[in-house]
Amino acid sequence: MRKITDLDTLQALYGAPVQTSLDKVVTRVTPLYRRWIEAARFVILSTVGPEGTDSTPRGDDGPVVKIVDARTIWLPDWRGNNRIDNLRNIVRDPRVSLMFMVPGSNNVVRVNGTAFVTDDPQATGAFEQRGMHPKTVVVVQVEEVYFQCAKALMRSGLWTRDDSEGLPSAGDLIKAVDDGFDGAAYDEGYENYARERMW
Repeated sequence: MRKITDLDTLQALYGAPVQTSLDKVVTRVTPLYRRWIEAARFVILSTVGPEGTDSTPRGDDGPVVKIVDARTIWLPDWRGNNRIDNLRNIVRDPRVSLMFMVPGSNNVVRVNGTAFVTDDPQATGAFEQRGMHPKTVVVVQVEEVYFQCAKALMRSGLWTRDDSEGLPSAGDLIKAVDDGFDGAAYDEGYENYARERMW
């Protein structure tokens, strides 16, 4: 199998980039991008660290982030499993990417930049859900904003199909690595467990 090891060979396979794919990139959150991002309740946060890369889904009951100004976005870190893979990465390497999705739209809005983690009360206090506040907030300093064309979501039919029937459950996946684990009980109780720990 041929391994492509230089940029010239790679570029020759694809040719020049479509000009609009370069022209659409902006260096701040414009008013139109603000409208789009504020409609998003779901984002994927990607980071890089010494152990490699990591991506994690983030969601909220309302806008998933707060746009502070045209170059600053705040992303709350709500309760999870305390692995904090992305937060560990950001502390050691500030490069981040965000991919915002809105159900029904086949476009994806991407934000690239750098970030830091804060527990400053001004930031954590800006978010409240049912009387709860996040322990930390990821402060993203925007360098690039652009939309990803719709082809990937169109090809996948992401918003128009349900392929989940027959998939292994979370309990099944844990039981596969821990034979003594009660996967069925985990699955049966998870919705109630999670509902009390969303924020």
